[in-house]
Amino acid sequence: MRSVVKIWLLLTLALLSAAPLSAQRYRGERRVIRGGLMPKPDSLRNDKTGDLSSLTGTDSLRGDSLASDSLRRSDMALGSLRRNMPDSLNTGSMADSLLWYASLETSFDHDALLPDSLPVPDVVMEAEMADSLKKKREPFISDSMSLSKVCWLSAVLPGFGQIYNKQYWKLPILYSTLGASLGMFIYENNRYKPLKRQFDELTNQGLNRTPELNRVQTNMIRSNTRRELYLGAAIASYLYFIGDAAVKYSTNDVSSVKRATTLAIICPGAGQIYNKSYWRVPIVIGGFATTIYCIDWNNRGYQRFKKAYRLRADYDNNPDNYPNGSTDEFGGRYSASFLKNLRDNYRRNRDLCIILTAGLYILQIVDAHVDAHLRDYDISDDLSMNVTPMVDYVYAPAAGSNRPAFGMNLSINF
Repeated sequence: MRSVVKIWLLLTLALLSAAPLSAQRYRGERRVIRGGLMPKPDSLRNDKTGDLSSLTGTDSLRGDSLASDSLRRSDMALGSLRRNMPDSLNTGSMADSLLWYASLETSFDHDALLPDSLPVPDVVMEAEMADSLKKKREPFISDSMSLSKVCWLSAVLPGFGQIYNKQYWKLPILYSTLGASLGMFIYENNRYKPLKRQFDELTNQGLNRTPELNRVQTNMIRSNTRRELYLGAAIASYLYFIGDAAVKYSTNDVSSVKRATTLAIICPGAGQIYNKSYWRVPIVIGGFATTIYCIDWNNRGYQRFKKAYRLRADYDNNPDNYPNGSTDEFGGRYSASFLKNLRDNYRRNRDLCIILTAGLYILQIVDAHVDAHLRDYDISDDLSMNVTPMVDYVYAPAAGSNRPAFGMNLSINF
């Protein structure tokens, strides 16, 4: 009887000792996913082999809360774990394998599986690359430059437009004309300055006409005239080659409006010539010639009365230094306040003419721009009026049906 009891107790203890292993072997392990619990699939519960392929497969981590992109990265991480697993665990029991895997789970970086740290999809990467290419600035000098950039570079580097347009034969004409004009202007300017200083010294002593004063004044006027002509030739050649670069530009398609506006900005009247509005060119050139002449005339008057006022004011403050009276060109006949008013009037008129010149410059640009827009506009004399009868049906609530309505249609073409 005692032996039976002992055998029963031994079987009971054996069953109790085997229960944790069996429960650990067949119980579904729970894994923390984004703060929730997701049981492993049933395929793992029935796994009785020591192979961990079912544990490390992608099905063990798949759930509705994980995106397909995160699973791709988890497959790579679990694959590396399987390759680094000791050989002893592959041949061991299922319980030992589960214990080793649980120990790794505590140090496993679950944040790596989150979508926030996933690599950017290919579509997003391609879009970002396209945006970066669009934002990338084009080189300063390229084979396909805009018209405005070619003109600006031609203004800074004379002859660049001809090089860009491959019209190299124009370069000798450009540099020879521009260089000769600038050289002669510098030469005449160096002759004009000492004559101007000598003329000022003679007029400060008095305005009595002497042979020496007449000679100096004549040479000064001639030198100043030649100097202004050479400066005008240099400016004209400079502007011509910038305009030539704009006219011959053919890299990209440029509308006639932009080309006419660009030419008007480069040189007043060039936009009107491009639009073939030749009757407007004399108006533009005449307007600029008039305003420039007024600027020069008022500036000379301003300098004249400025000097006279300075001499008369100095005489009023220090009369002992001038025993023969005031040395201004009017010989003291006008007071200092009167000369000051004349000086201020000439200065005001000069500044006003400068503003009018700037306004005329902007006006001719607007005129060239608008005229280029209206070149293809239909301005024919097709002014007509057509009157036609009209029959329509209007719903009448009182009658509860539609009633015919008669009228007239009026159309005007202008």
